[in-house]
Amino acid sequence: MLNPEMVREATRLTRAGQLVEATALLQRMLRGDGGPAATRGGAVRVEPTRLEPPTLELKANVVEERESSQPTQAASVQTRKRPAPFGGMEGLSEFSLRGPVGRAPLSKADIAPDGTRFVAAAFSNAAGSRTYKLFIPSRADGGPRPLVVMLHGCTQSPDDFAAGTRMNFLAEERNCFVAYPEQPRGANQAKCWNWFRTGDQQRDAGEPSLIAGITRQIMREYPIDPERVYVAGLSAGGAAAAIMGATYPDLYAAVGVHSGLACGAASDLPSAFAAMRQGSAPRAIAEACSPVPTIVFHGDGDTTVHPDNGERVLDRPGEAEGQKAKVVRGRVPEGHAYTRTILTDGGSLAMSEHWSVHGAGHAWSGGSPAGSYTDPRGPDASREMLRFFMQHPLSG
Repeated sequence: MLNPEMVREATRLTRAGQLVEATALLQRMLRGDGGPAATRGGAVRVEPTRLEPPTLELKANVVEERESSQPTQAASVQTRKRPAPFGGMEGLSEFSLRGPVGRAPLSKADIAPDGTRFVAAAFSNAAGSRTYKLFIPSRADGGPRPLVVMLHGCTQSPDDFAAGTRMNFLAEERNCFVAYPEQPRGANQAKCWNWFRTGDQQRDAGEPSLIAGITRQIMREYPIDPERVYVAGLSAGGAAAAIMGATYPDLYAAVGVHSGLACGAASDLPSAFAAMRQGSAPRAIAEACSPVPTIVFHGDGDTTVHPDNGERVLDRPGEAEGQKAKVVRGRVPEGHAYTRTILTDGGSLAMSEHWSVHGAGHAWSGGSPAGSYTDPRGPDASREMLRFFMQHPLSG
């Protein structure tokens, strides 16, 4: 039960722009510490994220496959073993993450392959302005190309996110453009997308209008296929990607949500932390589920965003009729086991995929240690998202 006085204090700090201090106070509540929080003038201590061994693009072996032809909702087929009860933030917060200490500066070779471009640009509208980076593949000339919009997590930057996901390298193989909008500290002190604010969960308003505006600006300036525009993100960026799918289904053909939450999972900081700790409330399922094809990755050992949130993203009441579920279990050599649940439209087209990565925490599965918050021991989320996206043109 949240302490009302501490909630009021957290609200006051938030309105004063002291998001890190408000975060620290809410963390203490979620851990059951009702004592005074050191939020005035004190530094908030955050443990650095541990880097994983630098292994990349490991191939998974399917060890079991099971198919059910009975119509079912996504939640009913997710029968993975549950992690231990969520025990708090363990020094990490969605709103106050810090990059790993001692990590070497990024080089161009970490971010994009030779012969390609990674350019900076900006977009402005009535809601404000945002800078972004755009990856341009070496074979950009010619016919229209797909575009993937990547939304980074808290404290990250476009360069960091590009290096960690290695999406630019895979996009060069697939001949895709990739855009990385950047959330500035002026909009959120920890550079998080404000997925928990109602004003940033609506079409043509707030941050969704800025992300959509960046997308459309790129579509005007470069040879982009309007039928193959996609959006994906990590953590707060994953929650923002779910919002974009829910609010702009005419713009984005498919969505990728990694370690994120459903659109509508929260309406303020206290409800955001409750959703992160326990899973989002049913309101998010009933009112704000994404109507577009969606692929979800979530570690079942995630203690920052509860794994139930991954299932909430895919819960779509009334859409189960005629669908088929297939469950594939596998393991990355010398890495994580996973359970992949696929819902098809009754034929062969997958309308959603849920990858539960067993033992993984709050990090991009299969990513590079050159970037922050990655776990190279998992299945390659970037490759699987691109594969899923290419199966889903907007008119399909």
